[in-house]
Amino acid sequence: MKVDGTDYRTIWVSPDSESSVEIIDQRQLPHRFVTVSLEDVDAAYRAIKDMLVRGAGLIGATAGYGMYLAALRADDKRILEELEKAGSRLKSARPTARNLGWAVDRVLAAVAQLDSASAIRHTALATATTIADEDADFCRMIGEHGRSLIATIAAAKQGQPVNILTHCNAGWLAFVDYGSATAPIYAARDMGIDLHVWVDETRPWNQGSRLTCWELAQEGISHTLITDNAGGHLMQHGKVDMVIVGSDRTTRTGDVANKIGTYLKALAAADNEIPFYVALPSSTFDWQLAHGTDIEIEIRSGDEITTITGLTKNGTMESVKLAPDGVEAANYGFDVTPARLVSGLITERGIVAAEESAIGKLFEDKLRDARSLHGTR
Repeated sequence: MKVDGTDYRTIWVSPDSESSVEIIDQRQLPHRFVTVSLEDVDAAYRAIKDMLVRGAGLIGATAGYGMYLAALRADDKRILEELEKAGSRLKSARPTARNLGWAVDRVLAAVAQLDSASAIRHTALATATTIADEDADFCRMIGEHGRSLIATIAAAKQGQPVNILTHCNAGWLAFVDYGSATAPIYAARDMGIDLHVWVDETRPWNQGSRLTCWELAQEGISHTLITDNAGGHLMQHGKVDMVIVGSDRTTRTGDVANKIGTYLKALAAADNEIPFYVALPSSTFDWQLAHGTDIEIEIRSGDEITTITGLTKNGTMESVKLAPDGVEAANYGFDVTPARLVSGLITERGIVAAEESAIGKLFEDKLRDARSLHGTR
């Protein structure tokens, strides 16, 4: 996607050295566009943990490249053992995001039967690159499938703008390119459909106001920032035609874990008979889980609630306190939207009902592979 007219992905191997991986430091956006070099697995871990990178697909891609960086710096004689340790460390960075463990396991499986350290390093890089390329391509296909939903609404509105509400950031910054929830928006824009996006601010990290608004502005798409609690009001007054959000982990039965506050948007959409869609690549499905209540919900530092960081008048980034000293803060990163509230899942293979048999039919191969490897719980 575009940054000041230049095409970017969110992660790439440095053109100057294959031993370094470049990322965009999303903590600096929207005020500064800064890239950072990752030189080892510890840097990849910190990038994920401290949210220099975030979003399901990008976390997975960063984990894949983190495994490659670990392979580069591992002892030749103990390289597989050190990769196992690196994988465990990376998996601990963000427990809710399914793509994280999926990417680590994919690299480990690719190198498991290799004998030489050079072959392991070469395969780790090739696998990480494939993970990143697939993520971008799958998101592009999500856009191709999802734009039909927007086109149908546009036809019914006879040229009036289609108003879409989204929560958090499931744009290209959350993936390698295109994004999940934004991919249908970009694809519909390319069809000439008139669009307007309501952007939830998405406390406490404000990924909506900081990232989604920045992305949409870069792409020239009309949008309006709203407080997290304004969505229901807009729905009651007919100002929202559909909701599209992303997912960090989705069960095989269609329950969806996404940024905290998503569940409330789904409830409001259901009460106002507004379609609520979830866009996700198949790498975000947890084929082992049947119940959303079994998804581990990340609890982050309360400081993210009690303080906020922004750009001051003198051009510096500073944090300020929002709450009284010593206040106890519970900072749940995600909530789970039950499948019954989801109108459909937009995937790289098509739009599917949030229901186990439909998901299983569309992704029969992946479900079969998961069951053969791990069994089902």
